[in-house]
Amino acid sequence: MIHGITTILLDDGGVLNDNSIRSAEWQRLVGEFLAPRLGGEPRAWGEANDVVFSQVWREFEELRDARIAAGDIEYFDYMGEQRERWLRDMCTFVGVAAPRNPVSLAVETEDYVLARARCAYPGVANAVRALHDRRYRLGTASGGTSRELEGYVGGLGVRELFPERLYGPDLVGAMKGSREFYDRIFADMNVDPAETLVTDDTPTILAQAEVLGARTVLVTRNPPAIYDSDVIGSLAELPSLLKR
Repeated sequence: MIHGITTILLDDGGVLNDNSIRSAEWQRLVGEFLAPRLGGEPRAWGEANDVVFSQVWREFEELRDARIAAGDIEYFDYMGEQRERWLRDMCTFVGVAAPRNPVSLAVETEDYVLARARCAYPGVANAVRALHDRRYRLGTASGGTSRELEGYVGGLGVRELFPERLYGPDLVGAMKGSREFYDRIFADMNVDPAETLVTDDTPTILAQAEVLGARTVLVTRNPPAIYDSDVIGSLAELPSLLKR
């Protein structure tokens, strides 16, 4: 049981939203947006996004993990730097000419997808409303940027239940996976870690919040064989856990 909690920080992918559905939504919506503008078939654009983004993301993870291991945790907008490459490589995959200003069109594409992607786990929106009704202070602690979170939390229909700032690495200048990430969120929100519950789908991520004194709940259908903290299969179960 968890007592004395006033604030709950929610991860996005794997907790609020289903990453497998999100991937399919990006493929569908990227094709829907770019095919009328640059030519090619929508399905081809979806396949291009899947292939190109997967490569860009793998490279980002390698750089991120190396920097965290070296203790260099200041946030850098690597994905922002790769927007031009993302669009150009997709154009090559589809077999169409790249636009004159690929960065601008890449941003427009992202905005289109973020405003329309719907990938929530069942029961999540109702769970968030239940937590808010019980007067928990809600927040985010996600590896996605605040810009992305505006779209994904907005897509749940519960944006008004969160504060103005939706915390991703860009707002606190630290990468998720580092202790500084949570430390800076707690400081910016002016909350006591001992009164804060952090949810995530990755045990090693939660360990960084636990070191600072926060309580944690792992959200996964496949928990480790040995795990000391609370585990739920879905965020929809959190209100019941807190009520017990």
